[in-house]
Amino acid sequence: MNFFNKSLLVAALACCTTAQVFSQGSEAQNLPTDYLTPAFHAGRRQALRDMMPGNSVAVIFAYPERVFSKDVNYVYHQNPDLYYFSGYKEPDAVLLVFKDTQADGDSSYNELFFVRHRDPQQEQWTGRRLGVAGAKAKLGFKRVYNSEQFSKFPIDFKKFNTVLYDDLPDDVGGGGAGSLKELLGAFKEKADIKTSDKALTNDLNVIGKYATPKNLDRIMAFLKPRLDREAYKNSPIIQELVAKPDSATLADVKSKISASPSGLSLYEKFTTDLRGVKTSEELDLMRKTVKISSIAHAEAMRAVKPQMSEQELEGIMLYVHKHYGAEDEGYPPIVGAGANGCILHYEENTATKVDNQLVLMDVGAEYHGYSADVTRTFPSNGKFTEEQKAIYQIVYDAQEEVFKLCKDGVPYGDLETKTREVLSSRLIQLGIIKDAKEVGKYYPHGVSHHLGLDVHDKGEYGGGLKAGMVITVEPGIYIPAGSPCDKKWWNIGVRIEDDVLIGKTEGTLLSIDAPRKWQDVEKTVAEKSIFDGGKLPDLK
Repeated sequence: MNFFNKSLLVAALACCTTAQVFSQGSEAQNLPTDYLTPAFHAGRRQALRDMMPGNSVAVIFAYPERVFSKDVNYVYHQNPDLYYFSGYKEPDAVLLVFKDTQADGDSSYNELFFVRHRDPQQEQWTGRRLGVAGAKAKLGFKRVYNSEQFSKFPIDFKKFNTVLYDDLPDDVGGGGAGSLKELLGAFKEKADIKTSDKALTNDLNVIGKYATPKNLDRIMAFLKPRLDREAYKNSPIIQELVAKPDSATLADVKSKISASPSGLSLYEKFTTDLRGVKTSEELDLMRKTVKISSIAHAEAMRAVKPQMSEQELEGIMLYVHKHYGAEDEGYPPIVGAGANGCILHYEENTATKVDNQLVLMDVGAEYHGYSADVTRTFPSNGKFTEEQKAIYQIVYDAQEEVFKLCKDGVPYGDLETKTREVLSSRLIQLGIIKDAKEVGKYYPHGVSHHLGLDVHDKGEYGGGLKAGMVITVEPGIYIPAGSPCDKKWWNIGVRIEDDVLIGKTEGTLLSIDAPRKWQDVEKTVAEKSIFDGGKLPDLK
């Protein structure tokens, strides 16, 4: 990367001529052709509009940019909700979706989009921008304005019965006209929004859905650490429950939550319902990103050698992802050899040799915004030990039992119940635990989450599975050194994670291209890799 200090940058930009900078008509060719279409995004906006209550507006902001090092930002990642409803990938933007058509002189509209303005000089340094014309031509919006116009745009948010919006970030940095900071400030002022707290919204939802007189003590204990936060102090519902946490108060509180949902809670509910069940267009991308990830896992098995580092294995997977067009990974790759495999979110990947140990790889591609989440565990020397094989088979069998439940109508909680049932009974058989209640020592996480634009995607967990959902199934057993069991089990960490499309009568395993049976894993590790035979120069 070329580096210029700010004064040099200003001078350099001042010298640029119009002919030297990017123009909207000079975009590179050979771009992917399988992005979600403007029609898809418009359909999602209409689906949101159909859910919204009368006389309401939804306000959806871009995510902030984040500093990586001094004046260099991380690669920008859009707010998945804004991408879902618009296809827009740039910062400093806000989308308004109205339930009802709004009159504006001789014209009318039901959505407004404020986007970052074109700046040819900046575009030469940081890439092309869509601008107003691009958002109209490429994303299909009719009423588009530069983001600088939002603060003075004549929108009276107070006339709406409900203003729907997500948790508003407060760590957005600086910025002038049209920046996210200005957009958020203008919105708060126009809509008279004092604070927003997603944790409070989520807690109110939990109370409304799940609180009972029997579990009220546990819910109050959960709330206690948050009660000194401003939003909780200013919540009449929370304060009512704190003042008198009994059955009668709980009934009154649940009634109030149900009768008067906030714009924040409604936004969360609607976007969760929409994104939790994938459309056919989304499923095409989900199948592709999971297949890319699965092929990469299989290639990592073929390529592994005891003398390899964890980072080298990570690099092999990332190469395969890039080869098939994945823009990124859905989360920091986890490559843990031996004891490192017992750390659930081990992301350092710094071991210089995997040696003759199990390697746990939890790595998923992100393709056009959609994330896979696949984990495989395999022996770097090609053969499981008897102890490793025994633990692996338990995890595999738990997965197989959970797969049978991956169909429409099955309560989501049944997946966890079945997982714990299988893991606990089998660990008891091996003498690793004595009581089913001890299973949490070696299985400390849940078996499933929704998957999509976020690796832990929006989706309903309290009800039943629905056809069109995509979820993970990821049982695991982790036995770190020092555990209260025979030492022969120590430092064995096994997780097998697959991505499943929920169907009407059965689920579809999307990650089938990554070997799962221990016999198939050993067979794959013994196969030749496309990376075999190559050698880079020694650094010494």
